[in-house]
Amino acid sequence: MPLFHRGRSSLADDWETIVEGAVAHWAFLDDAERDRLADLLDEFVTTKRFEAANGFELTDQIRTVIGAEACLLVLGLDLGLRAYHDVGAIIVHPTTMTFRRLRAGAAAGTVTDDPLHLLGETSHNGPIVIAWDAAELGSRHPERGHNVVLHEFAHKLDMLDHVVDGTPPLPDAAARQRWVEVCTREFELLQEGRGGELVDPYGATDPGEFFAVATEIFFNRPVEVAAQKADLYTVLRDFYRQDPAARVRRQRT
Repeated sequence: MPLFHRGRSSLADDWETIVEGAVAHWAFLDDAERDRLADLLDEFVTTKRFEAANGFELTDQIRTVIGAEACLLVLGLDLGLRAYHDVGAIIVHPTTMTFRRLRAGAAAGTVTDDPLHLLGETSHNGPIVIAWDAAELGSRHPERGHNVVLHEFAHKLDMLDHVVDGTPPLPDAAARQRWVEVCTREFELLQEGRGGELVDPYGATDPGEFFAVATEIFFNRPVEVAAQKADLYTVLRDFYRQDPAARVRRQRT
């Protein structure tokens, strides 16, 4: 059923067609979740500034797809879009970005300015930078397990407590203790090369990257995560207050 009756004036006229065709997660949401996501999306495109890099042209498709994926993360959170209060802009590049910047090298005590290839980037109180071709591919094909929009906006959730440590704000000490126990164990397994095929090895970079990578697979390959890494699935489910594995199973029956 079309959702236009809510008067979401900031959305493109064909926003629902765009989401249905380009955001695979939409098919797994129930009517109430779709209605909530549409409200969040309307607020998102109203309050967040999109900028195009390198002469790239922004379209309704780009704003709608990136916005819908970002809003999916906060669908169950009481904070809603307040979780993204410091996202001043979303800067969209057409494809992979290449930078030269001085940074730590592969060996301890060394530095390098070799070309750095990025699909996305996030910083404290700064914009989110996204490569559109990667965002579009990830949105259409969750089975690949990668989604640069989910990854970068997960970093913003991690930054809510002003510390990038892979632990977003949790409701109480017990939840935090359980989170740290589970995520530390999984992070160390990944660093040891025993994380399994689900978790991208990039997650072993640091706890912040682990949380972002874990978020990607939680939403994109939830049934496998629930089966292979039940404890990790549970803490992510409790934090996001969403159960994507149950959505997938419901849609399959």
